[in-house]
Amino acid sequence: MKSHAFSRNFQIMLVGQIITLFGSAILRFALSLYILDLTGSAEIFATLLAVSTIPTIFLSPIGGAIADRMNRRNLMVYFDFINGIVVSVLAVFLYSGQSSIVLIGVVMTVLSIVSTFYHPTVQASIPVLVENDHLLKANGLVSGVTALTNFAGPVIGGLLYAVSGINAIVVVTCVSFFLSAIILLFLHIPYEKGAKTAGAIKAILLDLKEGLAYVGKGNPFLLKIIIIAAAMNLFITPLFLVGIPYMIKIVMGMKDSYFGFTQGGISLSMIIAAVAIGALSSKLRVNNLYLWFVGSGLFIVPMAVTIHPQLVVPGQAGIIPYLLFSLCTMVVMFIITIINIFIMTMLQKETPNHLLGKVMAILTAISTCAVPIGQILFGSLIEWLANAVYAVVVGVAVITILIALVTKYLLRGHMNQSEEQAASSSSGSREALEASPTE
Repeated sequence: MKSHAFSRNFQIMLVGQIITLFGSAILRFALSLYILDLTGSAEIFATLLAVSTIPTIFLSPIGGAIADRMNRRNLMVYFDFINGIVVSVLAVFLYSGQSSIVLIGVVMTVLSIVSTFYHPTVQASIPVLVENDHLLKANGLVSGVTALTNFAGPVIGGLLYAVSGINAIVVVTCVSFFLSAIILLFLHIPYEKGAKTAGAIKAILLDLKEGLAYVGKGNPFLLKIIIIAAAMNLFITPLFLVGIPYMIKIVMGMKDSYFGFTQGGISLSMIIAAVAIGALSSKLRVNNLYLWFVGSGLFIVPMAVTIHPQLVVPGQAGIIPYLLFSLCTMVVMFIITIINIFIMTMLQKETPNHLLGKVMAILTAISTCAVPIGQILFGSLIEWLANAVYAVVVGVAVITILIALVTKYLLRGHMNQSEEQAASSSSGSREALEASPTE
C-alpha cells in the first residue's frame, strides 16, 4: 500500500498557512486602497509600507533564534492569535469611526513584525515534518501557496473592498487568523526543551552568535548559498520590482491593464514552478544549479531586444514585442522560483534542526537587505540611461551569467562531494544486487 508523501502534521500546517496568508494578502491590499482613499497620497502609503518592512531586516535573526529555542507549534499559534487581536483592535476603531493613518501604520508594522518571526518558524518546521526525499516537493507546495495568495489575494481584496468596504474585510481577516490558530492547535511538531543556561535576552544573543558562527565557519557551504541568494536579490529581483513596471508603462507605452496582465502571468509562472518542482527534482542538482542561472540570463536578453528604441511602437501596434517581453519574464520567474526552492531545500538539508530557525532568519535578513540596495541601483541606472533602458537589461543578463559562473566556482567542492556520494551509492546498489540470490 502506497504511503502518503506528506504527514498529517505537514498537511495541518499547510492548511493553516493557506488561511493565514490569504487573510494577510487580502488585508494588505485592502488597507492600501483604504489609505489611498483616505489621503489621496501614494507617497504616504509608500512611506508606511517602507516603515512596516524595516523590522524584517533587523528582527529576522531574533525570530530565528526564538524559533529554535521554543516549541514551534506553540509559536505559530501565538503569532496567529496576536495577528487576530491586532486586527480586532483595528476593527473596533474602524467601527467606532476613530481610525487614523497612524493607527493603520502601527497595525501594519506589528503585522510585519509578527510575519518576520512567523516565516523562519515555518521554514524550520518543514524538515521536521517531512522526510528528506519529499523535502523539495514540500518546499514547492509552501512556495506555491505563497505565490497563489500573492496572486489571488489582491484580486479578492479588491472585489471585497469594492463590495463591502474595509470594515467587513478587517472582520473576515480577523476571523481567518483566529481560525488558523485553532487549526494549528492540532499540529504536533517534535520538540525537546533545552537546558536554560542564561536569561532570555542573553540566551537569544548567544543563539544568534551560534547561528552566525555556524554559517561563517561551521558549514561554509551555507554561507556560499546565502551569498548566491543575496546576489539574486541584488541584481535580478529589481528587474521585476522596478524594471518591468517602468518598461511596460513608460518605455513600451502600454496601458495599466497590460502591466496587470504581465504581473498576473509572473505570479502564475511562480505557481506553475512550485507545482512542477516535484517532477523536476531528478534534474536539479548542486552540480547543475549554475546552468539554471545561465538559462535565466539567456531569456533576459530577448527582453532587452523588445524594448530597443527601433522596435518600440506605442499602443496596439506594439503588442507583439509586449507579448514576447511578457513571455520571457514568465520564463525567467519560473526559473528563479525553481532556484529559490532548491536553495531553501539545500539549506534545510545542510542545517541541524536546532539551528534551522537561525539559519533561515539569517538568509531572510541578508536577502532582504540586498533588495532595497538593488532597487536603488537599478532605479538610478534607468534614470541615467533613460534613452537606452535596454542596455540596463542587457547588463542584468550579463550579471546573471556571471552569477552562474560564481555559483559553479563556489559550489565546486560540494559538487565533487555529491558526485562521490552518488557514485558510492550506485556502487553499493550494484554490489547488493550481485550478492542477492536470484529466485
